[in-house]
Amino acid sequence: MTDIYLVRHGQASFGAANYDKLSDLGIQQAEWLGDYFRQRDITFDNVFMGDMVRHRETKDGIAKGMGALPEAAINSELNEFNFQAVATAFLNRYPDQKVPEGASRPEYYRLLRKAMLAWAADELDHNLLDESWAAFEARVAAMLSMLQNTDAKRVLVVSSGGAIAMMLKHILGYDSATVINMNLQIRNASFSQCFANARSVHLNNFNSVPHLDVVDRLHAVTYS
Repeated sequence: MTDIYLVRHGQASFGAANYDKLSDLGIQQAEWLGDYFRQRDITFDNVFMGDMVRHRETKDGIAKGMGALPEAAINSELNEFNFQAVATAFLNRYPDQKVPEGASRPEYYRLLRKAMLAWAADELDHNLLDESWAAFEARVAAMLSMLQNTDAKRVLVVSSGGAIAMMLKHILGYDSATVINMNLQIRNASFSQCFANARSVHLNNFNSVPHLDVVDRLHAVTYS
């Protein structure tokens, strides 16, 4: 049986020219998570992460908080989907849905939800996308299968909200609309824990942030 910790990256740089970089708070969230693992004597035999900057920075923060981590194996199957391409393809088909310049985060995420629903329904021009919904689903399934067949006792996986939500789809059997809803619920530097073997995977807990659930850190609970 393998104990799998699926960790979403810390807060990224929303609204900045380069989103793929942790904010100062995101770095702190990751270090606090590592310290939580250290205090509870939770160690990892294997570490996997996507090849995005925010994944590496989150892994580095966890390692700093823990004191050490095994060398991470990099796997692009853990990368987030290209949400900018999905939004662009959606607006290409539905230009009336464009949000105004300087839109608030809630406005932006309402647009993203609509775009993802259209992507999942295969309504968008494939020429404007990096991958189809089916391809995204398939690559995450391949990663989950690999994790099921590892010999490690406990594994740390650093990824993104969309990939984690899709992985949970394969575990729990929910539909595409629920993938999207789950994605938008997953908090920064949270972990979802699963128990797996070659036959099956079972979710033990979802979207946990015990390292932030203290009075002087409640401000650090973020979703974007």
